[in-house]
Amino acid sequence: MAEIIAIANQKGGVGKTTTAVNLSSALSILGHETLLIDMDPQGNATSGVGFDKREFEPNMYDVLVDLLPLEKTIKASRLKKLFAAGANSELAGAEIELVSALARESRLKGALSAIKNRFSFIIIDCPPSLGLLTVNSLNAAGRIIIPIQGEYYSMEGLAQFTSAVDRVKNALNPKLELEGGVLTMFDSRMTLSNQVKEEVVKFFGPKMFESIIPRNIRLAEAPGFGQSIFQYDAKSRGAEAYMSFAREFLSRRGLAPLHVPAANSETSENPA
Repeated sequence: MAEIIAIANQKGGVGKTTTAVNLSSALSILGHETLLIDMDPQGNATSGVGFDKREFEPNMYDVLVDLLPLEKTIKASRLKKLFAAGANSELAGAEIELVSALARESRLKGALSAIKNRFSFIIIDCPPSLGLLTVNSLNAAGRIIIPIQGEYYSMEGLAQFTSAVDRVKNALNPKLELEGGVLTMFDSRMTLSNQVKEEVVKFFGPKMFESIIPRNIRLAEAPGFGQSIFQYDAKSRGAEAYMSFAREFLSRRGLAPLHVPAANSETSENPA
């Protein structure tokens, strides 16, 4: 049965989608069947794994609002063991339409129950807000990972967000646990970045991931080509960092890679 991980932070621009795309991609490259669910109306995780988000039909709007079975939205990506349930701007309407809906906080959780046995991991990319889409994601997840940018403002609201996570846990999902934080867009040359690192480590304690994602131009370029960093530049510092992060993620679970990728062999011929 799949372990469900939400990648979330109420602040935008912290590397949330980049982390969701590249963690799920790395896990698939390491041999684990992985589903990436895009719960952000911007649809950037959808395009980030090679799909045209404007043409991704049916999508997560249909699942949440019309109760379409989730399996009907799942498509194979170009990575052999990575699948996606996509989203686009239609999903923004779900925030409004779910307000009066029955079991509005549990739509995603119910949808996942039918497909959990198909995957080892389900990674959910959450929107940068605390609305119903994020609440649905946290209600469905077993764990949450919070990306934190190595800048001062990324620390603001972190305590508020973790408090909101606790409220969801107490009210809806007692099994929800904080997996930890991961530093993103980190520049070790900057004094401020290192100060933020110290504060974040204090905040998360042993739950802080040791892997750090550097500020890397190749990571910024990859989404424009609809590719994970491993497809775009597998030898970049960004690719090395996200692969290290995925291995640390598996290690925390006592799991090993099921497949050790050879150089330049990450992609498959699955259409996207």
